[in-house]
Amino acid sequence: VNGWQEDSGLDLIPFIVNYQRKGIKYVICTDIAKDGMLEGASIDLYKRILTRIPEINLIASGGVSNVNDIHELNAIGCDGVIIGKAIYENRISLKELTQFIISN
Repeated sequence: VNGWQEDSGLDLIPFIVNYQRKGIKYVICTDIAKDGMLEGASIDLYKRILTRIPEINLIASGGVSNVNDIHELNAIGCDGVIIGKAIYENRISLKELTQFIISN
C-alpha cells in the first residue's frame, strides 16, 4: 500500500478469493521483495496461489531474470508474466520471447 511503503495487513489467499467471488478472473501478483531485483520469480508463492485457487488466471510479476523463469512460470500454470528489468538489461532477448511464444 502507498507505493509499497505500508503493509495492508491482509492475507493474500482470502483477499483473492473475496474478489474472485465478486467475479474477478485475472490477478496480477507482484512479489515486491523481488520486483526489479532479477533474482528469479517467486515460484513457491505462485504455486501456493494456483493450488488454492486453480481457476484464477494468474499473471506473475517481479524477479524474472531470464527465459527459464518464464518457462517455469508457464509450467506451474501462470497465464502470463510481466517482464521489465530483465529486458532492459538484456537478460531476456526479444528473440527468446518470440521462441517461447511460438513453442507455447
